[in-house]
Amino acid sequence: MTGDTSKAAGIPGTRSLLPLGGVLAAMAVSLTGTRISVVALPWFVLVTTGSATRTGLVAFCEMAPYVLVKAFTGPLVDRIGPRAVSWTTDLASGTAAAAIPLLHALHLMTFPLLLVLVAVIGAARGPGDLAKEVMVPEAAERGRVPLERATGLAGVTERLASTVGLAVGGSLVALLGPLAGLAVNAGCFALGSVIIKLVLPRGMGHAVDDAPVRAGDAEPGYWRRFGEGFAFLRGELLLLTVIVMVGITNLLDAAFSSVLIPVWARQSGNGPTAIGLMGSAMGAAAVGGSLIAAVVAHRLRRRVVVLAGFLLAGAPRFLILAFDAPLGMVVAVFAVSGFGAGFVNPVLGAVLVERVPRRMLGRVNALGDSLAWAGIPLGGLIAGAVVTGVGLVPVLLACGAAYFLTTNLAGLRPEWREIDRTRGRGAVQSHSREVASPSGAQAAK
Repeated sequence: MTGDTSKAAGIPGTRSLLPLGGVLAAMAVSLTGTRISVVALPWFVLVTTGSATRTGLVAFCEMAPYVLVKAFTGPLVDRIGPRAVSWTTDLASGTAAAAIPLLHALHLMTFPLLLVLVAVIGAARGPGDLAKEVMVPEAAERGRVPLERATGLAGVTERLASTVGLAVGGSLVALLGPLAGLAVNAGCFALGSVIIKLVLPRGMGHAVDDAPVRAGDAEPGYWRRFGEGFAFLRGELLLLTVIVMVGITNLLDAAFSSVLIPVWARQSGNGPTAIGLMGSAMGAAAVGGSLIAAVVAHRLRRRVVVLAGFLLAGAPRFLILAFDAPLGMVVAVFAVSGFGAGFVNPVLGAVLVERVPRRMLGRVNALGDSLAWAGIPLGGLIAGAVVTGVGLVPVLLACGAAYFLTTNLAGLRPEWREIDRTRGRGAVQSHSREVASPSGAQAAK
């Protein structure tokens, strides 16, 4: 008898690449839809209201629920399992996204109703994104793919989705209008839900057994699980430093993508096509950077890779728009920034997974992501108000300077030296605890 007996037995060490391929495919279609919406939704608000402040408010109403709900979903993902969370929340996001063009076509859409719908999308997206991230290490282990390579491939997927999504979004908005982009976004969420529900192997994506419970003790409840994740994260100075730094850069990136770029595109006369072109150039270069990182990142000094990546990915994008450069030069700078950005997430993702026990990955990842994303809802809101008050160019210059200082000052902190030692320490911490578990590894980022 021939065949993959380990797969038949449900052993996590199977060589099949279907689990990792399925998770990455679901991530790809969902993220592609989200990136299409990044172009379509702000443009829809700008052309219908003409207000940068309202554009920022829409971004706030999507991202605030995203961050808040994601922060408190971690224990549920660990308890219920990421698979069920992923496909149900993607279905909810798709339904809310489809309602926007439908209600607008029926002349029933109002601005308050739009805020409610984007809030629903954000609230469902948070747990859905978390659940997919949590399944990556399990999928890697089942296929015997090195962790840094798996997180690198996840980074490639994210960058490729950004490239395709922004290009498609810019083209759709230019040719058919923003509502066409929002309809495609809804379809992408639905497809991601189907992939997770029907394509992944049946034994994958279920909850991981928690720490052993002594006889007579009650099973840990929600708040105890949440507190365990919080206590663990509080004791990890390296992770906290990374989270604070990424939190500030995420705020600046949110302001950039949701308000500053659309306002620049409108004021410069380049329009939504330029947004798609710039995003595609950055995304394509980031795919290349992520592919290289997936192959060689485990051989390089992590601190140098991360800081150099941020140096290229951050301030240059803001400054080139502030100097009113030709579109060709803008696209070139975005491509260089994308290449640098491609190296950052594979390394930081591997560091997180290595330092966190598998059974706690959902709750720690949720808290870490939520803290890192806490500024994103404010980015568009603040940028919209400030641009209205002082103009676009001063805001671009201030944001570029803030990005440069944040990433370089964080890299000087002493705990950043641990990032080059995490590989050996984390491999023991994250795997030795879980291989001993009779249920095997289940979850992860």
